Amino acid sequence: MDLNKLVRASIFTALAIGLGFSLIMVPNIELITVIVFLAGLTLGIGWGVLVGGTAELIFSVLNPFGSGLVFPPLLLSQVFSMITIGAAGGILRPVFFKQEFSRKGIAGLAITGFILTFIFDSLTTLSYPISVGFDLPQTIGIYISGIGFTILHQLSNAFVFAIGVPRVVKHLA
Repeated sequence: MDLNKLVRASIFTALAIGLGFSLIMVPNIELITVIVFLAGLTLGIGWGVLVGGTAELIFSVLNPFGSGLVFPPLLLSQVFSMITIGAAGGILRPVFFKQEFSRKGIAGLAITGFILTFIFDSLTTLSYPISVGFDLPQTIGIYISGIGFTILHQLSNAFVFAIGVPRVVKHLA
């Protein structure tokens, strides 16, 4: 095991958790997703998966607005989503781990942030109706009823990815 990567993964994990709690009072604005993506981008798929799963598990379980332990299907969907985001960072390393970004690259980051947040929001929103046995029309109704909140979350993360990732990666690449 590479001790340097272990320390860096620990720093990314602590940063994701700390930034998650620092913005907890701001609805649908968060920095955990971009930090987990950056961990995968910087350290590779395996470490991104580890950072994503660990950071989201700790953040969700210790969340003062309601522990993820209260509803395990939601907790599992949150952790799985962040694992996916960490892996995506590692997979997209050849595309986004560079010193300079063109407008096309920045747009690509915005789209990536939007899509990854869409996956997170979809899995977490659907975890409740599916786990309690709602039928398809009820599940679709619940999904649509929260679309305003999820769109805000997806757009804010698109902005955070487009602005934040190039500024951080230029110092790491």
